[in-house]
Amino acid sequence: MNQYFRDTSKFFYGYIIVAISLIIMALMWAGHYSFGVFFKPVLNEFGWTRATTSGAFSVAACLNAFLTIAMGWLTDRFGPRIVMTISGTLLGLGFLLMSQINSIYHLYIFYGIFVGIGMSGAFIPLTSTVAKWFVKRRGLMTGIVTAGSGTGGLISPPIASRLIINYGWRLSFIIFGSIVLLGVILLSQFIKKDPRSIGEVPYGANQIKKIEDKPSIEGLSLKEVIHCLKFWIFFPTGFCYGYCVFSIMVHIVPHAIELKIEPVQAANILASMGGLSIIGKILMGKIGDNIGSRYILIFGFILIFLALITIVLTRNIKILLLSGAIFGFGYGGIAVSHSPLIAEMFGLKAHGLIFGILNLSVMTGGALGPLLTGYIFDITKSYQQAFLLCGGISLIGFILALFLKFIKKYSIIS
Repeated sequence: MNQYFRDTSKFFYGYIIVAISLIIMALMWAGHYSFGVFFKPVLNEFGWTRATTSGAFSVAACLNAFLTIAMGWLTDRFGPRIVMTISGTLLGLGFLLMSQINSIYHLYIFYGIFVGIGMSGAFIPLTSTVAKWFVKRRGLMTGIVTAGSGTGGLISPPIASRLIINYGWRLSFIIFGSIVLLGVILLSQFIKKDPRSIGEVPYGANQIKKIEDKPSIEGLSLKEVIHCLKFWIFFPTGFCYGYCVFSIMVHIVPHAIELKIEPVQAANILASMGGLSIIGKILMGKIGDNIGSRYILIFGFILIFLALITIVLTRNIKILLLSGAIFGFGYGGIAVSHSPLIAEMFGLKAHGLIFGILNLSVMTGGALGPLLTGYIFDITKSYQQAFLLCGGISLIGFILALFLKFIKKYSIIS
């Protein structure tokens, strides 16, 4: 009967899980986030089109999209330690091998395949694991962990820009790859699957569960979830989010350079997105615990839409930095809303698998967005129309998120 109660006199290992997950996510996303910084130097050396170069990122996103479902299932089945060790190995090797490319095929194999497979473990296994360690403060802890991607995004673009200037893009990839390979593999060994694996219970379980209640691991199965109307409204919001975020992540630095902004300053726009996404994830995660993650999803899409319209209308570096910050805060809020929102709507029974399926939608948008944005630039010689399209897609995401608020829980599709 006492199995649902935690001994509050002992240090809770869940906080170690959060800290390790934060660092791992920062390491993995640091290299991935810097693709836009490496974009121009690679483009200039080989003379490829923007669509062709962006295509490698899109291949990585496609693999990420399909494999995150497997990663969610593998995390539920075997635990995150094995999954993260394999992911970190492949990601680190992908960055290391990028230093050796001499043809477009190398780019697509080393970045598209190696990095794509490696990055499929950079989000779902970590956030799904944290959701199992916390009942109370779940949104806040998810926000802290996902702030790791923003931390990587804040630090890596300026560092990558300076490394490329001083040492060239090839050696810069070696430096990034070595840090990722060693750091992720080492830290992954300390991640535990869930509290029960070490004789603990989720944080806050003893405060919201009565003894006769079922454990908080209960919820809907995947079969039940796919018959819920709410899931099919929620699923395409992931596409809208992924399309906008990854399009900007890849193309905002080349866009700024096209506006005659210095490469280091252009990289700072990307860094401002990463920096404000940290604040967005932590602050919006905390607010989501109090008001519900649905409202965070809605607010995030509003901010992304406003930032995109501003980016299209300005050529001023200060306004671009501000727009990047607003964009980062908005997408940080959306990112932190996903895991708690799945738990709120569908429970934890198949949380990792459902999260993986949502990420399929996110990364499908993430695959199409950079490719189509690059293609539109190749045709029009401008990013304006491409970024306006991103704005329209973010508006669709807002409308879908708004509908979620009015659909009853577990509404079934007949």
